Amino acid sequence: MGFVAIFTACVILSACLANKVEPERHSLYYVYTALSKAVSSPGIFEFTAMGLLDDRKIDYYNSVDKKKIPEQKWMKEKLSPDYWEKGTQSRKSKEQWFKVNVNILMERMRHNGSDIHSLMWRHGCEANKMPDGSLQFVRGVDEYSYDGMDFLSFDDNSMQWVAPVSAAVQTKRKWDGVPILNQYTKGYLEKECVEWLDKFQRYGDIELAESLKSYPPKVHLFAKNGRPSGEYTLTCMATGFYPKDIKMSILKNDWPEKDGHEADVLPNGDGTHQLRVTVEAKKAEIHMYKCEVMHRTLGKPIVVDWISAGVFADGESSPSGVIGGVVAGLLLIVAGVAVCVVVIGKKKGWFGKRDSDEDSGKGSEEIYEHLKREPVTKEPKGSPEEQEPLTTVTVYMTQQGEGRRDGDEDSGQGSTPSESPQGSNEELQEANEKTA
Repeated sequence: MGFVAIFTACVILSACLANKVEPERHSLYYVYTALSKAVSSPGIFEFTAMGLLDDRKIDYYNSVDKKKIPEQKWMKEKLSPDYWEKGTQSRKSKEQWFKVNVNILMERMRHNGSDIHSLMWRHGCEANKMPDGSLQFVRGVDEYSYDGMDFLSFDDNSMQWVAPVSAAVQTKRKWDGVPILNQYTKGYLEKECVEWLDKFQRYGDIELAESLKSYPPKVHLFAKNGRPSGEYTLTCMATGFYPKDIKMSILKNDWPEKDGHEADVLPNGDGTHQLRVTVEAKKAEIHMYKCEVMHRTLGKPIVVDWISAGVFADGESSPSGVIGGVVAGLLLIVAGVAVCVVVIGKKKGWFGKRDSDEDSGKGSEEIYEHLKREPVTKEPKGSPEEQEPLTTVTVYMTQQGEGRRDGDEDSGQGSTPSESPQGSNEELQEANEKTA
């Protein structure tokens, strides 16, 4: 009897955990893309740079307009003209750096100049929102690629660079030979980036809160004949939701179906997201199945079934042929789904360096999230974007022994000390003259 009770409790606990909504995941990334030469195709530039907050473009720069501009209304309203001017100068500097390093990598890879080659860099951070509203670091990314091929990436745990190709080994060795710079990169990813993410989140709260009232999510049910003659393929799709964190399950007799297939959360063209879950069901058991959707904008889970939704024209005998009922009335309980925006698919970052001259370094990018918080009282220290490459940045040792990088900052915040550094590190200054 005791065993049965314990077993039952374990089953119930596991079901509760299976239905638990995961913490909200938020991200801030910066992506730089450079081509080896200009192309004539409209909308394709020799160099572009953009900031992405939760997959939404928040700022943009290209090699033709040569100006860093806001892509969200709140970015323009909350950040000063000086921020954008300094950010423009920073991106111009990065544009020149990329131009040099594309050529360096072409030489290193023994590629001729007749073809078009690309160099990209992506860096930033991801964090979970905790119940108290604070952000908890989850992971940081600082990676480079050349022609779509992984070139170099930073391992945040070991504070070492990873070179998946032989052409990147010499760069890895030089960067790992300057531990203070690796410490800086780790510090940026785990702390500074998250602080900027928090700042941008607060800036965007009002706009997002207003938009939540306008775009309720929709749930659709589908069914089609399965390959075995006695089965149907049941699909539940949730669409139009934002942010993209969502929990969706197909239930059988009110228990999560373990054999279901859940696809990746995909972006819609309007900035919202969609998710599909599919399961194979026996025709005689169709009435046992339901779809449950949980999202932070909902007051309670949405639960619908294929029979009530009218997916089957004559009870359980055959699918009606098209989409099942659109669950609209049930969604009046929605507290709101997030704003409709232009979603930029996440790209891998890429990077290349100099063979005998300047190399690449790291950078620091900007940050944001969403949901109501108290007003911002002060600016985070440093820059939302990582700094320039290794050869264009000087690292000083403060009196406390902490590394500090000077140089161009894409955020426009500026980090040049108002007075001479209290100390210096000869190893780092020498390293600043090294190349890839």
